[in-house]
Amino acid sequence: MFKSPFLQEAEARGFVFQCTDPEGLDAALLAGPVGGYIGFDLTADSLHVGHMIQIMMLRLLQKHGHRPVALLGGGTTRIGDPSFREEARQLLDDARIEQNRQGILRNISGMLRFDDAPGGAMLANNADWLDRLSYIELLREVGVHFSINRMLSFDSVRTRLEREQGLTFLEFNYSILQSYDFRELNRRHGVSLQMGGSDQWGNIVSGVDLVRRTDARQVFGLTAPLLSTASGQKMGKTAKGAVWLSAEKLPVFDYWQFWRNAEDADVGRFLKLFTDLPVEECERLGALAGAEINDAKKVLATEATALCHGREAAEAAAETARLTFEQGALVQAALPVRPVGAAALSAGIPAFRLFGESGLVASNGEARRLIRGGGARLNDQPVTDENRVVSDADLIDGALKLSLGRKQHLLLRPE
Repeated sequence: MFKSPFLQEAEARGFVFQCTDPEGLDAALLAGPVGGYIGFDLTADSLHVGHMIQIMMLRLLQKHGHRPVALLGGGTTRIGDPSFREEARQLLDDARIEQNRQGILRNISGMLRFDDAPGGAMLANNADWLDRLSYIELLREVGVHFSINRMLSFDSVRTRLEREQGLTFLEFNYSILQSYDFRELNRRHGVSLQMGGSDQWGNIVSGVDLVRRTDARQVFGLTAPLLSTASGQKMGKTAKGAVWLSAEKLPVFDYWQFWRNAEDADVGRFLKLFTDLPVEECERLGALAGAEINDAKKVLATEATALCHGREAAEAAAETARLTFEQGALVQAALPVRPVGAAALSAGIPAFRLFGESGLVASNGEARRLIRGGGARLNDQPVTDENRVVSDADLIDGALKLSLGRKQHLLLRPE
């Protein structure tokens, strides 16, 4: 049983999966403030819902008086983490990496407190030390402590090799560089804890071992479980792609709707992982049944959206949903908006193709099936004929409102 408040709450919320030394970490957290970091490679200009577990772990660390460190992988992004990937990542140039860094900074800055007060979060960029690293120096000082046999035993590497997809020498170096990051953060800033998803376990253990071997210091690793929904779907993936944290890549209303559409069996678990509500309240809401579970889903959606986009935007999304779902109102100001070609609309577009190309469904075939099943509406009116021609004569206040069931809505505006 943990004694430190951070680990007690982390375990109660479901963040604890593996730890290199549970008793030692518990004691260190009780002894005084601990610096803990999580790395984010700059492979896109926004983080997505799959990163929220890591961000919430940093928030929880800060809540209990410790120092969270967000490490941006300006250096390691040039290689790409091969963990459990089926193929090598596309290599990015410096301009794209910097663009991505700026976008991810915007994601993180609103969810952690960055200041000089005790427990204030810190940003770091591993390009600050990796870009100046001599390869020979790395081989002699660090590479000597890594066993190829052990690296081949990592699940992330073994899975890739078993699929006969190969692993480049460039990718194989990633674990060494991540371990080097841990040592640099420990030396420069006294960071003694690395956290991450369970897919990072091998890399984290390697970093702990490197610091022990070269500096004779005790540091710790802690991982959270990789999440899937109750039905087995990978967390954060939908038919429309990743659930981005940036409002420029995914409208706030769509983000709210993602959480509102959670499966009943996931509500209590997601409330504990993705909101700041007390654990007891999360468990109470998650235990609701029947129609009441929908009220819990609205709480989940609003609280999770408030963390990412702010309370005002979350409340606006919740109100839009209320007006749209409960009153059937066309709230154009807040519904997600996507373009449709003005010339094509003027000529007329079959309903199945309009839905298929809107992004609400994955294909025209799926659109046909949903229309035949009575699940599609245009401007709140059922679409009964998949070949029904939609034109600019159907515009209301300059837009078309497409709906699938009661939960998915968007506006199409001609341009």
